[in-house]
Amino acid sequence: MNTWLTRTPGLLLTGGVAGVAFYAARLEAKLLGHAVVDALVLAILLGIVMRSVMRKPETFESGIDFGAKQVLEVAVFLLGASVDLPALLGAGPALIAAILLLVALALPLSYGIARALGLPHPLALLIACGNAICGNSAIAAVAPVIHAERTQVAAAIAFTAVLGVGAVIGLPFLMTPLGYTEHQYGVLVGLTVYAVPQVLAAAFPVGIAAGQMATLVKLARVLLLGPVVLGAALTHRRAPTEEAPKLRLGQLVPWFIVGFVALAALRTAGILPEPLVSGARTLSHLLTLVAMAALGLSVEIRAMKAVGPRVALASALSLIGLVGLSLALIHLLRIT
Repeated sequence: MNTWLTRTPGLLLTGGVAGVAFYAARLEAKLLGHAVVDALVLAILLGIVMRSVMRKPETFESGIDFGAKQVLEVAVFLLGASVDLPALLGAGPALIAAILLLVALALPLSYGIARALGLPHPLALLIACGNAICGNSAIAAVAPVIHAERTQVAAAIAFTAVLGVGAVIGLPFLMTPLGYTEHQYGVLVGLTVYAVPQVLAAAFPVGIAAGQMATLVKLARVLLLGPVVLGAALTHRRAPTEEAPKLRLGQLVPWFIVGFVALAALRTAGILPEPLVSGARTLSHLLTLVAMAALGLSVEIRAMKAVGPRVALASALSLIGLVGLSLALIHLLRIT
């Protein structure tokens, strides 16, 4: 009970920001015929603004963290009920190859950029893992097994959060110049955007097909966190006799990914009735909107001042390299 009491202020704030974003997007649609800025993106931007003017953000932290993590996980889980796996997997082996090659190439590229700029090994590896796989989640998972310092973790996370929001806002503008279909754009978002909520915010405003494809690609990319964390643990033991850190199954394969796949399989098999699918889709969208608000409320702009310019440059160049690799793979593997 005490836990929920501490979460209540943050959850109320998060829900309020999400509600304002929802009705602002509806007002846009009424006045202009369509929402110029989607509710998901509005929720993030409003959250960032709200965070920057909050006097006592620590009062709301517990609820905000709950919204950004647990609420998001439930939203992704429910999203599986509306996914048509056969349609999304039409790209076949090419899509799987793109995901594997992207992570395999992005890790050394980002690490090399960071080291070339003079960053220490642990910080360079954190930036590389966050860039190649799933942003803050990857950084948090890898940090303890490579014995990274807290200041290094904070530095890596700070720019990952801000750059991730930048990608959400900027990627939709690439779709028309590139001439991409919704399917291709979804693949691009899934390959490049860091966190799952950012993927949803960048893809679903373009279209449902783009959002579903981006989510599928992103979750497949997240699955590679397990092998990466395990490899880091095995290569960063402090002594020959020291055992590698023990990793729980939940760290390698999060429950919501398993649930997402299970619901998608049930939908594909025709087991889920349409009213249930429709309800799950609506609830998933609403919970995602709340998670977007929590994401914005989690971005601490003032923390950026404490991070050195080399970390900022390494993170920015890593993201540019990630986008370049993704575009090249989509072209070379002829993903349509």
